[in-house]
Amino acid sequence: MDTDGLLDFLDPDQRAVAEHIYGPMAVLAGAGTGKTRAITHRIAYAVRTGAFDPRNILAVTFTAKAASEMRSRLRDLGVSPINARTFHSAALAQLRHFWPQAIGGHVPEIKESKIPLVSAAVAALGLDTSKPAIRDFAAEIEWSKVTLCPPEEYEERAREYKRDFIAGTTYRDIAHLISRYEEAKAERGVIDFEDVILLLIGMMREEPEIAEIIRHQYRHFVVDEFQDVSPMQYRLLQLWLGDRKDLCVVGDVAQTIYSFAGARATYLSEFSRHFPQAQIVRLHRDYRSTPQVVDLANTVIGQSQLDGAVHLSSMLPSGRPVSFSEYGDDAHEASEVAGKILTLVESGIQYSDIAILYRTNAQSAVLETTLAQAGIPVSIKDADRFFQRKDVKEAMVSIRSVARLPQHDGLEAAVTDALKQVGWRPEPPVGRGAIRERWDALNTLRELAADMEDKRDASVEEFLAEMAERSQMMNEPATNSVTLASLHASKGLEWKAVFLVGMSEGLMPISLAKGEAGIEEERRLLYVGITRAKEYLAISYARTNTGRADRQRSRFLAEIWPQLQSRATQARKKSAEQAQDFATYHAEDQELFDALSAWRAEVAREAQRKPYLIFHDSVLRDIAIAKPRNLAELGQIKGIGAMKLSYFGQGVLSVVEQFAAR
Repeated sequence: MDTDGLLDFLDPDQRAVAEHIYGPMAVLAGAGTGKTRAITHRIAYAVRTGAFDPRNILAVTFTAKAASEMRSRLRDLGVSPINARTFHSAALAQLRHFWPQAIGGHVPEIKESKIPLVSAAVAALGLDTSKPAIRDFAAEIEWSKVTLCPPEEYEERAREYKRDFIAGTTYRDIAHLISRYEEAKAERGVIDFEDVILLLIGMMREEPEIAEIIRHQYRHFVVDEFQDVSPMQYRLLQLWLGDRKDLCVVGDVAQTIYSFAGARATYLSEFSRHFPQAQIVRLHRDYRSTPQVVDLANTVIGQSQLDGAVHLSSMLPSGRPVSFSEYGDDAHEASEVAGKILTLVESGIQYSDIAILYRTNAQSAVLETTLAQAGIPVSIKDADRFFQRKDVKEAMVSIRSVARLPQHDGLEAAVTDALKQVGWRPEPPVGRGAIRERWDALNTLRELAADMEDKRDASVEEFLAEMAERSQMMNEPATNSVTLASLHASKGLEWKAVFLVGMSEGLMPISLAKGEAGIEEERRLLYVGITRAKEYLAISYARTNTGRADRQRSRFLAEIWPQLQSRATQARKKSAEQAQDFATYHAEDQELFDALSAWRAEVAREAQRKPYLIFHDSVLRDIAIAKPRNLAELGQIKGIGAMKLSYFGQGVLSVVEQFAAR
């Protein structure tokens, strides 16, 4: 490919990015608009025209994977070597190179985990030493460092940003903890992950000669995912640049979902304020998603007052409509999603092209078990499998101990008593983070127990046996599997088919979101989830939580969902037409259908659920026509997933058998 040919494969806006070589530029790139393509062609064009020496370029990404992908793409364009690194990796390389000159010796040992040091500091101050609290303390120390907030300023800054109180501590407690943590590191002669950048910042400020050497080496900068830059990273970038302006930043303010961890989208949205001569280019042509998915994404993010968001335009042919569904409970939602996945696979879509996204990791439990029962392979993105969580394992040990007692007051009561022994309480904890995540996980066990007791009066022994079986069934190979991921973990990924589950108030936005800023970040998180889908997007929520709490659909979708009422009316009309056709063409099967309907009504009454949540009329009609003789034949009928087959299969077969024996 010749130099001019590099630009032939770009759309007009991408080409504008590639051709702007000198001076500051901000690329506001919407989801799926080819931002990586644009910036790699820009680098290649600058190198191939002789404007840049590749050795003088530093491309900064937020993950090692993204850096590797950028280097690979540039090699494909005939350009190498290019220094593409994360902030941390670039800073560490420079720190190690100059440490002997500036300090002497070698860079201190870098502790990959803060937990041991935080634990020691917490114990010294007499604070909460539980593992969830330690994790949250460590996260707060990290926030203070990436936002350049020293201990003496923490109280004021934490109050300004309305930081959560952790494990009943005050802001002053946290300020003391940060100081004690730094002392503990100094005593042991070690540094942490953030110190790598902070030490380089200090070195460049105190050693002008070293700063000039670095600036002579790197003269042209490209920074990807600029909406996620923290004050610490931005300060390092300023020092790298010095008084120069050759900086290209790329990002999407609509995908700012890490503000709680210190990210500042204002560095992107207000880029022209810091660089008045900057060229601003918007990439709005979406090459990933169908018009239906893009229209929904635009509607959701358009309801905010976000500065700098890009209005997307799909470049793909029209696809299937986005589906919206509400279900009776979480188990019903999971079962229906499993059925839809099997239908997609039958149509030719690979399991690896499908993802189920949710707001909290605790939501994965019922999904994992339901998909496993349906024979659908699953892989979990950036999260431990539910039954492999340490807190869940501890809870299961406690439940086994309760099972050995001579008598119980029912399954749910027994499991609740066991959970209380490992620290669970009926009311959820205040605040976000590991403590709430642990409570959610343990509470899920209680909900599973309540569900089993409601449906079939299961014993503690039966509960334990089913939990063990479900745990074993989740040992699926990661290849060609459906991805289960939190919305945060899904960022940067894409699939042909995406299911957004649990899209109800309290989960989206999550109940812990505080103030307008917190709610708007939740909106952006939903936007990220929507824009992961290429061709198929299904959004759903469950109305009740094992029949105990009413849920409402997410406020972000409330104005969109009612538009489907006409479809609901059409569905009722279609159901009536199907009933008439059945009575006309299958009159001989009407009596069996009536018997199945009577059986369903009794099951629904005992379970305190609506009949259609057991089986829809259309499913009962298909059963009456097919007259299955065993579970295998019954499982072939559309609408009967693995969970329903397990719960209701024998009951259905008994009705059919009794009818056939007449």
